[in-house]
Amino acid sequence: MLNQDLWETIISFIISANNNIPRIKGIIERLSKKYGSKIIWRGKEYYTFPTPEQLKNVTIEEYRSLGLGFRDKRLYETTKMIIQKQVDLEKMKQNPNTFEVREQLLSLSGVGTKVADCILLFSTLKRLEVFPIDVWVRRVMNDLYIKKDDETKVSKKQIEAIATEKFGDLAGLAQQYLFYWRREN
Repeated sequence: MLNQDLWETIISFIISANNNIPRIKGIIERLSKKYGSKIIWRGKEYYTFPTPEQLKNVTIEEYRSLGLGFRDKRLYETTKMIIQKQVDLEKMKQNPNTFEVREQLLSLSGVGTKVADCILLFSTLKRLEVFPIDVWVRRVMNDLYIKKDDETKVSKKQIEAIATEKFGDLAGLAQQYLFYWRREN
């Protein structure tokens, strides 16, 4: 289970929209190399993930040149929102109300329900009760609990209700086990 910095998680999941893992990794590496801080460790060169301040003057065109595609505008807008404190990451970390934090995340450009839930679960926010739903999770929940002929007809509300009932405050941990089990079988 990840415990990634909140800012880095937000940007990484915005980059992940309609993307594949090798491409996501490449974009993050290029973004870090161009705008992050260089560090030398054991004789090797590495780059930190750029802070909002390191990205504050980056243009949409510069993001596009890194291969972000349509995500360039989303990254630009989200960075501006964070810098201008329209969404305050420090206050978000202190807020115990998961629903309120989710709403703040949903106000960011490029963040929909699934991405917000992933940020809640995999970042330093560590909201273990959150149950992100993608095609694999929908499939496994249908196979194990709902059993509809057409899994695409299974609603998010149905899945969330079952996840809450069966897994409670640890639904996010259960989601990870179910996700990997379904992907491997």
